Amino acid sequence: MLDLRIEKLASNLLNYSVNLQKGEKILIEIIGTDAIPLAKELIKQAENLGALPLFNIIDHEIMREMLMNASKEQIQIYAKHDAQRMKEMDAYIGIRASSNTAELNGISKENMELYNKYYTLPVHFEERVKNTKWCILRYPNASMAQMSNMSIEDFENFYFNVCTLDYNKMSRAMEPLVDLMHKTKMVHIKGEGTDLTFSIEGIPTEKYMGTFNIPDGEVATAPVKTSVKGYITYNTETRYNGVLFNNIKFEFENGKIIKATANKTKELNEILDTDEGSRYIGEFALGLNPYIEKPIGDTLFDEKIKGSFHFTPGDSLEESDNGNRSSIHWDIVCIQTPEYGGGEIWFDDVLVRKDGRFLLEELKELNPENLVG
Repeated sequence: MLDLRIEKLASNLLNYSVNLQKGEKILIEIIGTDAIPLAKELIKQAENLGALPLFNIIDHEIMREMLMNASKEQIQIYAKHDAQRMKEMDAYIGIRASSNTAELNGISKENMELYNKYYTLPVHFEERVKNTKWCILRYPNASMAQMSNMSIEDFENFYFNVCTLDYNKMSRAMEPLVDLMHKTKMVHIKGEGTDLTFSIEGIPTEKYMGTFNIPDGEVATAPVKTSVKGYITYNTETRYNGVLFNNIKFEFENGKIIKATANKTKELNEILDTDEGSRYIGEFALGLNPYIEKPIGDTLFDEKIKGSFHFTPGDSLEESDNGNRSSIHWDIVCIQTPEYGGGEIWFDDVLVRKDGRFLLEELKELNPENLVG
């Protein structure tokens, strides 16, 4: 018997997140096979809407075997065919349900850079992100439950609470914050190991409320590329190219990361040396999802943690473009709730958020207790 929560999630994804219309072509792509129940329901409901669903299954075990010794030409051929298929799509839903989140560990830095540059960039950043209605999500499986230190039942309950939140309500509550950030010139962030200033003047602000990611809940902009000064210490773990990092600290000068340290400083700097844009920040966003209270080791969830912000090295988002171009986009999260040491965010010398809670009257609807239910 189909879990009614899967039916509801599929309906939300098609009718709200990508707003699928009759006659449109949609690619439903899953990583791993655990997400097959959701993929089947998406195909069924898409067909009922009169759309044309297609599917693709990616297996990281097989991908690892290819990438271990892949050449530039091989990856370019792989990308050419997937990019052509993506060009024909009106919409895309990507469901990540790998049984082992570390499956790509052990692939050389050089080969991962080839994959990011010659596959991920043209297929996803250039084609899918810019030219389709898209949404990315995870699927609750044993791997994610274990990573979150939860039983499968508890994780499933958490997952469906997070993913079927009333995103329309959240969207309305975000509007005053979007308006305020549009008017803001300077941002000052203070916290443990963090004293950071930068300008967001002239950079668009965008709200993310279930139309690109599920779970969702962030308001994002970007710093003026060369304006970032000071230092930041992130207090969550983050994984990139299969490597787990913690205690990341960046120091900035004229917008550029001039010093970077972590538990794996060498590997961190190798990522930041990917290209010229990798040492500049492409996104600044505030996390707002009331059901996500702590990191689970998955960026798609962690970047939405209530009372958090992320400060992202790499490519800037099209919706809030500061001109920085890179083949990486690495959302690294800092939490400012009291349990994580607190902190302050100031807009133009006005204290807007303290210890993860909004203080201005017009922003209080974004505090967690007002978004649940």
